[in-house]
Amino acid sequence: MTATTTPDRPTALVTGAGRGIGRAIVLRLAQEGYACVVVDLDADAAEKVAAEVGGRAVGLDVTDSTAVSELAVTITRLDALVNNAGIFPPAPIAEVPLEQFRAVMDVNVLGPLNLIQAFLPQLGAARGAVVNIASTAAKAPVPGTAAYSPSKAALISLTKLCAVELASTGVRFNAIGPGGVQTEGTASVSADPEREARFNALLPVGRRALPDDIADVVPFLVGPDARYVTGQVIYVDGGLTESTISFLRAAQRG
Repeated sequence: MTATTTPDRPTALVTGAGRGIGRAIVLRLAQEGYACVVVDLDADAAEKVAAEVGGRAVGLDVTDSTAVSELAVTITRLDALVNNAGIFPPAPIAEVPLEQFRAVMDVNVLGPLNLIQAFLPQLGAARGAVVNIASTAAKAPVPGTAAYSPSKAALISLTKLCAVELASTGVRFNAIGPGGVQTEGTASVSADPEREARFNALLPVGRRALPDDIADVVPFLVGPDARYVTGQVIYVDGGLTESTISFLRAAQRG
């Protein structure tokens, strides 16, 4: 990595940007005029998305601190960092291998920390913003997902800690908690039309989210209109986490 990114317009770096929510965030930020650095473990997927917006593609493992540091040397301006990369292999908590649990925590928590530490000087110079993509699973744990719920809860805690401890840098830190989202990674969840219809009927907004529903919140959080917003979590879930009674009533009806 030798090229240095010095654009004359705001720069955003998005991880896990080769598909799904990450891709939607890149497209949305590009619409807002950001030069985008498209980061994904799958370099080919990153290339395809970067080509859509005229951005820079980077194949990167966010848990590799050396590779992240090397990337940071090549980017001299960064106004927005969106930590979206995440994994969610299913497993019962009583049986999950510790190696799998560690792997999820590494990607979902240490990965964002890795990026924050490496790019803090550039973000501070730009008085920029960080958005961590968490999940409603941080608020309402999902059985059978082992480390996923704990990792997203830890990511929210990390967001809040950074907002307080790193306030003097001028960087703002916030998180978004998506609910159910239709992506390539969750296609099996909504594959049954009848089951999906029952789920959607219980959501206050009446449908599962699309990646754009999540992406549209990001420009606000990284932009000047959120200049006084830091340490917050916005749950973009169509009211899912506030619908306990609706789901309980449905369960009682059978």
